[in-house]
Amino acid sequence: MDLQVENVTKRYGRKQVLKGVSFTADRGDCVGILGTNGTGKSTLLRIMAGVLKANGGRCLWQGEDLLKNASLRSQTVAYVPQGTPLIEELSALDNLRLWYEPRSLEKSLEAGVLRQLGVHEFLKTRASRLSGGMRKRLSIGCAIARDPDVLLLDEPTAALDLVCKERILDVFESFRKDGGLLVLVTHDQWELSMCGKLHMLSGGLLTPYAYAGDLRALIRDLDRP
Repeated sequence: MDLQVENVTKRYGRKQVLKGVSFTADRGDCVGILGTNGTGKSTLLRIMAGVLKANGGRCLWQGEDLLKNASLRSQTVAYVPQGTPLIEELSALDNLRLWYEPRSLEKSLEAGVLRQLGVHEFLKTRASRLSGGMRKRLSIGCAIARDPDVLLLDEPTAALDLVCKERILDVFESFRKDGGLLVLVTHDQWELSMCGKLHMLSGGLLTPYAYAGDLRALIRDLDRP
């Protein structure tokens, strides 16, 4: 397996949020993480991204521990949180320039991922004036600037209109087909349909989950103590 998350634990004071979370995935996989609010889904992604430190466990990429190797992690993993971490005073183009080499940026805007995301449509607009969908597309464009192997996504299309959602999901599907690995926190039906593997996080533990397309059944399972 390319990615092996092994016994990751995290506590805040006396509260044990993650109690030994483990899962595996390969290039080309899309792994969905389900769970109710406060179960630790975002915490798990933040640990994998290096934003938070785990209290224990490993996150191996092809045998190397990403939690201990910041250089490898920055080359391998990109993270798109729920919020949009942009520099508000800068234009969309200037935000991109912080992440891309000039030639790479030009090529992506002409015929690459940034063109697919439609970022070329609002390059001169200040980030503070972008709509929610524009901000999310720009954030994704910044995140994948360095061609990561793993893309961590925290509810990436939540509250977006259907046209914007489809555009973003098309980019994710292209990323996966090109050998990228997606790990996303989601409850969105469109996003769920992308996932070849699903896991539910509850009580600090992660277990495989079979989703047959019945949203009501999923809601019942999520609501179980």
